[in-house]
Amino acid sequence: MLYLLAHLLHYEGFSNLFRYQTFRAGAALLTALAIGLVIGPRFISMLRVRQGKGQPIREDGPQTHLAKRGTPTMGGLMIVISCTLGILLWMDVSSRYVWACLAVTWGFGLIGFLDDYDKVTKYAHKGVPAKVRLAGEFVVAGIAAALVVTDTNLYVPVFSNLYIPLGPFYYLFAAFVIVGAGNAVNLTDGLDGLAIMPVIIASGTFAIIAYLAGRVDFAHYLGIPHVPGAGELAIFCGAVMGAGLAFLWFNAPPAAVFMGDTGSLALGGTLGVIAVAAHHEIVLAIVGGLFVMEAVSVIVQVFVYKRTGKRVFRMAPIHHHFEQLGWKESTVVIRFWIVSIVLALIGLATLKVR
Repeated sequence: MLYLLAHLLHYEGFSNLFRYQTFRAGAALLTALAIGLVIGPRFISMLRVRQGKGQPIREDGPQTHLAKRGTPTMGGLMIVISCTLGILLWMDVSSRYVWACLAVTWGFGLIGFLDDYDKVTKYAHKGVPAKVRLAGEFVVAGIAAALVVTDTNLYVPVFSNLYIPLGPFYYLFAAFVIVGAGNAVNLTDGLDGLAIMPVIIASGTFAIIAYLAGRVDFAHYLGIPHVPGAGELAIFCGAVMGAGLAFLWFNAPPAAVFMGDTGSLALGGTLGVIAVAAHHEIVLAIVGGLFVMEAVSVIVQVFVYKRTGKRVFRMAPIHHHFEQLGWKESTVVIRFWIVSIVLALIGLATLKVR
């Protein structure tokens, strides 16, 4: 909104400043951060009053988690609201990327909210049936893919101009990436601060990637696909980072609030649609490798247990496995953050290797 307002003003210096995507990305970050920090305390108090017992804690999980009873969930609403306000204030709202990404953020957030609401009101772990939830996610992801996809080639990182033409199957692939990212982040959200910091790191990485992909000169120099208008996604990523940092302020151990499925699905789906829009889906699997590892650990655990009755990990997702090995929660979280930083650097390195 402020971006369009700047074009209506005749003060040249002011208007020129707003044309810089880097400036607006930083402004979106600070705006979302400020909004999140301001609304956070009252928002958490409201959730605590309305939810009473808070998020149900697994009895079969690490015993140290039982002390977290009473901690409110649905803190993802705080992330989504502060992020959205930062986006609408600083992004070019005429860009289709704004509305496609917001559709995923709010669509996945709504699905997660309904799941959280069901768990809190019934004080149970089941929530919305998995099939219903996945069906809703694929509908939202399919609509978003139809809005952002103009090139149906799957580009392979490291190699310049190497791609796989998927044709109409690309839309199904794009929806799978978005849904997969949403659920992978959702599985990662199990310890205080564990999911949000890797999301912030991945968002910062994709802010750089989106900016470069949107610049024809940089895209040609690096040998990556040029996506006209993708630079606006850097502002979106900036807002996600700011909202994430504000949430981390309250989610740092011991957490005053959990993001719940409301936040984890929304953030994961958002990373997925940004990767699809920037045509760096495979790079997302590298940058978000921690989320992939968490999801794979659950898939492997379930697959092997159903066929052999034995467990590969002491407990899945894998962050609980390390807790069962005797690692403190803070140790698991910080070491997983380090892994996320290393994977982000590897993901960025694929740009120059070409």
